[in-house]
Amino acid sequence: MTRPKNSSPASLFAIALLDEFIRLGVHDVVLSPGSRSQALALAAAQLEAAGRIRLRVRIDERGAGFLALGLAVETRTPVLVITTSGTAVANLHPAVLEAHHSGVPLIVISADRPLDLRDIGANQTTNQPGIFGSAVRASFDVVAPTGLPREAESAARLAREAMTAAGTSVITTGPVHLNIAFSEPLSAEVDLPDQVPPQAYAAPRLRGDALPIYQAPATIVVAGHGAGEVAEATARALGAPLLAEVSSGAHFGPNLVVAYRELLATIELGDRVERVIVFGHPTLSREIPALIQRADVSTVVVRSAAFDDYNPGHAVTTFADAVRVLGEPDDSRAGRAWLGRWVTTSRALLEQQDSPDVELAVSSEPSAQAAFSRQVLASLRAPVTRRALVEAVWRMTWPHDRLVLGASRLIREADRVVPGKKISVHANRGLAGIDGTIATATGIALASQAGVTEAAGAAGVTRVLLGDLALLHDAGSLLFGVGEPRPRIQVVVGNDGGGTIFDSLEVSATAPAGPLDRVMLTAQNVSIEQLAAAYGWEYRRVTNRGELDAALTPSDVPTIVEVPLAR
Repeated sequence: MTRPKNSSPASLFAIALLDEFIRLGVHDVVLSPGSRSQALALAAAQLEAAGRIRLRVRIDERGAGFLALGLAVETRTPVLVITTSGTAVANLHPAVLEAHHSGVPLIVISADRPLDLRDIGANQTTNQPGIFGSAVRASFDVVAPTGLPREAESAARLAREAMTAAGTSVITTGPVHLNIAFSEPLSAEVDLPDQVPPQAYAAPRLRGDALPIYQAPATIVVAGHGAGEVAEATARALGAPLLAEVSSGAHFGPNLVVAYRELLATIELGDRVERVIVFGHPTLSREIPALIQRADVSTVVVRSAAFDDYNPGHAVTTFADAVRVLGEPDDSRAGRAWLGRWVTTSRALLEQQDSPDVELAVSSEPSAQAAFSRQVLASLRAPVTRRALVEAVWRMTWPHDRLVLGASRLIREADRVVPGKKISVHANRGLAGIDGTIATATGIALASQAGVTEAAGAAGVTRVLLGDLALLHDAGSLLFGVGEPRPRIQVVVGNDGGGTIFDSLEVSATAPAGPLDRVMLTAQNVSIEQLAAAYGWEYRRVTNRGELDAALTPSDVPTIVEVPLAR
């Protein structure tokens, strides 16, 4: 029997809730299927059909969570992720933790059993309120709507409170959990309310005044993950060396020092540092926290959206919501020399490490030209190294593209060698886990390409550079369901057969080779080509350096590029 319209309080509440989120500036919803959440899911589908939201559907909640994370990172706007009850909610925990530590406004809406079905062994029922603990900015446990008057107003108020909790200021930006109980009937056909013009989402504002920063000698600026362009501008205003991690958003400009690890250990450079200004969350070196913990160094940390204030060894002396530089850069001979030594020494170190494979022939003699040709051919046939791979991906990526770096040896290699370039670089560095990399990148790709025309490649491409274990850990996110949009995305896999990052850590010097390989390397021999075929991705394999640039050429279909690497 067909129920009449408006016979489900669950559907009325779901429509009112999502409609208010849209009015407040939400554009994207991600959901995974489930019975208890059907009112929310069907309401989202109805709103998508009306052109009010962009809806993405994924069968796996963990992938859905990271997809929503990627959408929120790129749009800088709260994104909703909807799940049913039980383990579905728990599968969102990794994405919620990353959002918590990175300050990403992710709003989880989980469906739940009503109160009378909890704690009695009911199917798919667990203790969902508070399931994310302290990793959310706010948690709401909402009783099942019953059709009482003004429930639509209550739903709208709940949306407003959730948006406020997710992004009131740069200090509190982060995930929020709405746990909503639903009673039967779990859904019914419901008319949409009249569309109200949505308001633009207001980006979080700093809650404190900017700290004045005076010109001082022996100062450096450190830009960790998510620092943004303000770090580069501050370094220029101070006339200070800029030590910017590759995913900082500040890895460019004339003050950039790429070889900062080596220089921090260099006499007359690293040992002369007296003041450090830190933006973002440094995660890619041990030299930076060691520097900050020196007794002769004063550190100012500019707070970011990350939940924890960066404070290695509890040695930071000053925290600020923002800084403003007073005075002009030190243009004295000593001031110019301080910056110049850092920049020129860094460039010299990188050039020294380049070791070009081919030297230009200076003779017109046939024998010299033949030798040159053989040298060129040998270079093209040479195996791809990690450095060659990261430099090629960096070289092929342009401002209209997006680059996503997975947690592997490759992001560290890129941080060591790639030159300054103003492009969009993302990475999940809140907890620096390997999970969800492909899903996050897919969200970034979908958001960056939404509404962009394909003419002249205007949409760009999103490249994901990651290791083989990160690929396999998130292989399920290669799946695009029937009817789901497929962005221009290229997953570049440096396949060295396992977790070789442990070869560069202390454990490799203390653990026997057999146990090390078994429990740390976790070697694998998966056919990535067959994996790509199973999920309907184009596949390319690079066997030498000569094939690398061609393989990285963008395609209009999702593509996996496999690059075998030596351990």
